[in-house]
Formats: sequence, C-alpha cells, structure tokens
Amino acid sequence: MTADTYEEFRDAVNMTPAELEKWLKTDESHDVGQKSSSSGESVGHDSGRKIIKLLHTKRGDLKDADEAHMKKVVSYVHRHLAQRPTGDVTDTKWRYSLMNWGHDPLKK
Repeated sequence: MTADTYEEFRDAVNMTPAELEKWLKTDESHDVGQKSSSSGESVGHDSGRKIIKLLHTKRGDLKDADEAHMKKVVSYVHRHLAQRPTGDVTDTKWRYSLMNWGHDPLKK
C-alpha cells in the first residue's frame, strides 16, 4: 500500500462510514448509476459498500485488491468532479452518483 494511494483515497472519500451507510439505504442511491446485469445493483452502489469496509480496515491490513479499489475510487471521483454541471447540484443524479462513491460535493 503506497502512502500516496491511501492519502488520495482519504481525500477523495469525504463521507464517514455512517453517512455512507445511511446514504446507500436511500431510494436516490439505488436509482443512479450503471446497473450490473447479474445483480441489478449499480457499480457505484457496490463500490459504496466496499468503501465502507475499506474505511473500517486498518491501513496495515489492507490488501492489494483493496488498494486497487481505492485507486478506482480516486479515479472515479476526480473524473466525475470534472464533469460538474452548472447550477444547483443538490438534487442531481451527478451528486447522487458521487455520493455512492463516498464523496459528497456539497460537504465542506
């Protein structure tokens, strides 16, 4: 686990495990994102569940697969933030999708 990957992940994910768990239970969370043909769950929603586990895992216990997912999260968040729509984003699929990936763009 590189220090850069860990720090970038912690910077990209600005929601706490409790906030993310609560969010993933909402209809809005379930309604956004590309759905998997096998499970019907969106890629982002599945990622959100993995992020919660990562946030609860001690840094020294993280595996290569965990680091790979952390890199995927950082990449998604950065790419999606660059596509911010104009205007109020409070109730947008853009924001909801980011929140599934552990990042609330309205959170300070």
